[in-house]
Amino acid sequence: MTETYKGKCFCGSVEIETKGAPALMGYCHCESCRSWSAGPVNAFSLWAPDAVTVTKGEELIETFNKTEHSYRKWCGKCGGHIMSAHPGMGFTDVYAATIPDFPFKPMMHVFYGESVLPLKDGLPKFRDLPKDAGGSGEMLAE
Repeated sequence: MTETYKGKCFCGSVEIETKGAPALMGYCHCESCRSWSAGPVNAFSLWAPDAVTVTKGEELIETFNKTEHSYRKWCGKCGGHIMSAHPGMGFTDVYAATIPDFPFKPMMHVFYGESVLPLKDGLPKFRDLPKDAGGSGEMLAE
């Protein structure tokens, strides 16, 4: 049986559903994610685009892309962040907080070279991205 998880924006006007399992989960420390999330680190879950469905309020979703790598999406009514499309990577990032019942199990830290909040959790810490994701693959110590 395929697992399904439901999520929503801050006000509940936009609802989403994820099916199956994400390809990757972890923490991003890049300046863009920190600025967008208004926090020192952003929890991500990367899904195949067809595993994420907007089930309510699609007409309310606004999109902004600072770069061609990330199309950040939020509710136009409350401003609540929902997800980001990463077309070059072939994934949709559903922010872990958007799907509260999903059992988030981080696998790594990315862009740890930009970290402003060092975390000692034993997870791999990539200076930028793993090699197979287009990064250097360089690891950093905790």
